[in-house]
Amino acid sequence: MGARYTRIRAQVVKEMLSILRDPKSRFILLGPPLMQLFIFSFAMTLEVSNIDVALLNRDSGAASVEFIQQLEASDLVRRTHRVANEKELARLVDTQQVIAGIVIADNFSARVASGEGGELQVILDGRKANTSQITLGYLQTIAGNVSATIQSHGSRGASDPATVRHWFNPNLTYRWFVVPSLTGILVMLMALMVTALSIARERELGTFDQLLVSPCTPTEIIIAKTIPAFLVGLVLGCVMMAAAIFLFGVPFTGSLWLLLVCMMLFILSVVGIGLMISSVCSTQQQAILGIFAIVVPVVIMSGFATPIENMPRVLQWIAEAIPLKHFLIILQGSFLKSLPPQQVFANAWPLAVIALVTLTLATRMVRSKLQ
Repeated sequence: MGARYTRIRAQVVKEMLSILRDPKSRFILLGPPLMQLFIFSFAMTLEVSNIDVALLNRDSGAASVEFIQQLEASDLVRRTHRVANEKELARLVDTQQVIAGIVIADNFSARVASGEGGELQVILDGRKANTSQITLGYLQTIAGNVSATIQSHGSRGASDPATVRHWFNPNLTYRWFVVPSLTGILVMLMALMVTALSIARERELGTFDQLLVSPCTPTEIIIAKTIPAFLVGLVLGCVMMAAAIFLFGVPFTGSLWLLLVCMMLFILSVVGIGLMISSVCSTQQQAILGIFAIVVPVVIMSGFATPIENMPRVLQWIAEAIPLKHFLIILQGSFLKSLPPQQVFANAWPLAVIALVTLTLATRMVRSKLQ
């Protein structure tokens, strides 16, 4: 037992030195992930602001004046282009000078005052489908506020407008969702990178044959390849969570210890995938290409950008085998809504099963190369 521990420790030290001895390698482990965390946190957003709209106003009543004032005072609009006819409005939309055109009917104020509801025609640029739909939602909110304001002043029987409350993220701060999710994605990417390059680097440098004649068993070599990537991923994950809490101000409401245990399971499952990639690649370039061939579909199917429920049934089944999908649920829940332990466990045991399967397959694949 003592001899095995000595051999594993020597292999782990060798792996850590190969990763950390070069200043550039040390920088790559922490520099790019943290830089990506900061860049993506500000760049990856579905919030819409500072847009240009065209406005054709055929009404001069109080409701139209109130709507225009609220529209121009909102963060949504950077500039309002007043037009005289629909042809000019269509030209602005067609040339992409504005993303939306608004036509206020001549009876808009009268209908709002009577409680019937005024009519606004909104023409959206369908070439920017996502931005257009978000813009439409903002415009509907402004129109609803105008209707509620006019009716509250002019109609004694008007009912109060519905009050909307957003649980867990009251102000819909998009960064509260993006930053924790990026933590999981970047930890996965770095753990894959470190593990997938390990055996491929040995082959490329010609030191793989030395492993074959060393006293270490295949299992000990696999353990030695796993530990450095596990430690790098764990340290990087802790640094990113600290950045999310203290730099980006994302509230953390769950259990830190449960999250750390789940992160360990997640990293182990990713390390198994990385070892499988490394076992079939002869060069580091092939390993890098293999990483990106896996990372892109994994991120798309993890539920980070699109709801898994909207995917075809077959893809939903496949998503259950993706460790990032389960870890993102735990990560986002631990940050924003104090995920109960039973719900954490409901997503942690699939991580444990995936880790067991990937590490077992990786062990067999790597062992077949070492024997």
